[in-house]
Amino acid sequence: MLKNSLVNFTLLWLLLQVLVEVNCQMTPFKPSALNCHTATFIDNKLYILSGLTITSAKSYNTVKEFFYLDVSIPFNTRELSWQDLSNINMVPPHGLATSAKGGVNNNTLFVYGGGSFTNQAMELVYTFDPHHMIWNPPKITGINAIRKSSLTGVMGYNGKFYLWGGSTYENIILNDMLILDTISLNWGKGSLVNAPTPRIFYGATLLPNNKIIYIGGTNDDTTEFGHVNLNIIKGITLSLSEVYLYDMINDNWDAKITTGKIPSNRFGFSSVLGLDGQRVIIYGGAFINPGYLDTTLYVLDLTNYNWYIPKISGIIPKPRVFHQANVIGKYMVISFGIGYDRTVESDILLLDISNNEEYIWTIKFDPSVSKTSPPLSSSPSPSPSSPLPSSSQLSNSSTNNSNSNHMVGAIVGSLISVIFLLVGGFFIYKWIKNKQNQKIINENNNHNNEEKAMPIERDIHDYDQAMDNNEQEIIQMPRNTNESIIIPANDHHEQEIMQTPKNENTTNHEPIILASTEANNNNNYGQIISTSSNDRLSSQILKDEILQAVKQEIAQTLKNELLQVARDNNINIAKINAKQD
Repeated sequence: MLKNSLVNFTLLWLLLQVLVEVNCQMTPFKPSALNCHTATFIDNKLYILSGLTITSAKSYNTVKEFFYLDVSIPFNTRELSWQDLSNINMVPPHGLATSAKGGVNNNTLFVYGGGSFTNQAMELVYTFDPHHMIWNPPKITGINAIRKSSLTGVMGYNGKFYLWGGSTYENIILNDMLILDTISLNWGKGSLVNAPTPRIFYGATLLPNNKIIYIGGTNDDTTEFGHVNLNIIKGITLSLSEVYLYDMINDNWDAKITTGKIPSNRFGFSSVLGLDGQRVIIYGGAFINPGYLDTTLYVLDLTNYNWYIPKISGIIPKPRVFHQANVIGKYMVISFGIGYDRTVESDILLLDISNNEEYIWTIKFDPSVSKTSPPLSSSPSPSPSSPLPSSSQLSNSSTNNSNSNHMVGAIVGSLISVIFLLVGGFFIYKWIKNKQNQKIINENNNHNNEEKAMPIERDIHDYDQAMDNNEQEIIQMPRNTNESIIIPANDHHEQEIMQTPKNENTTNHEPIILASTEANNNNNYGQIISTSSNDRLSSQILKDEILQAVKQEIAQTLKNELLQVARDNNINIAKINAKQD
């Protein structure tokens, strides 16, 4: 009897573990309100890693989130299905890093630099293998590379990761060019001759002719801007009337003067290559108010370096800063950032750029429509040992295979779920029946005292929804200090000042610390701000309570079984003694 009970309760324990895990995974994952994150497109998945949040304590904080959006299937931006991978994320919470796809097979995620708010050790470079779902800090040889943040890395066709500009932990803004060979894992440096002035939060885009174009940015890490209109209140930003080209083949720099409708000075914007390879599209950023109605979307014609405002249709979204943009299929996919209301707009924006005569803001993503490939006549072919196609190219065959795999996975998953539910129902029935019998025999009525009140979590992002245009925040860029990042201003009509994101390090190779996690204990709210979503926390609490109840039930049952065995043994011994007498 004891053996059978142990088997039954062991199976019940395992079943409840599986059911609780499945239930927790079925709870939709909602990411934090990120900015200064990384977004990398690999194998029909857009991977989002870490980043900063603006907490209700009015400061920047980091999150340890890692998730992706499957773009091999159609989706609506109003109903995003994020897949959470945070449980396998070994990278400490951080922001202001940069990432790209590279490696021997051009399918490895590389993350460089940035800074962490925790006192966990943080490597200079991390890699993620999407096929084996493994993070690793690679061993890299070559020069003694330093940590930088607030930069935009560009992966070349040759598998080299070009890391220009950025700032150090001492708030020194640089204009050097670090080069990481992601195939041989070796550090190198590029030329500084005729390089642009030092800057951070600029735009950088790989061109088909093996050149990288650098646009705008700022060389002032104390810059402040309005939270709603993103107009720069204080500080210096750099002009977009001149752009800079870095030749990856010849390792030299060149400057180009632009004409046309030149955008106002700005930083923290995104830039991507148009589908024909002949234009660069920029979106968002914090910008200087030019005195007229400005826009957040501009196009630079690479044939004559002429700026113009494209014709746009659809619902135009609010401008964003510190976001990311990727070209996927025929869309410019914009993720997260500062400047929008999450209750009104999605974390993902889609701009259809397939027609150069008219761009369309849309909420529907269609992976079946492939993009127009840019001309490659001016770009040398990648070497056979390192195939490096554009990360935005989607093939029909890979889409069909992915869809088939999803269908098979859904069917198999459904069957397994049904089997678990049937088996679970049977064991739960037996468990309840045995529990009732044991209660009658042993008069144990103390098993239902494990219920606890579910804690109420505060939404740390709800302050954004209460802001209006008359009392907007003034944000200051993250910088390399431990002091409060957002401070009140007395001369901006009761607005708040937000500083630009900062990171901190002690040496070039030691773990970096941006701000002590204890700082949140000293704020006016008197509480530690959690960056986990309420749904995930509630699911975890539910899981813990269920498992705790099962543990106590098993312990009590085993105790009763042992007592029953002891009583039976005593009775048998008494009978034997009576017979002998």
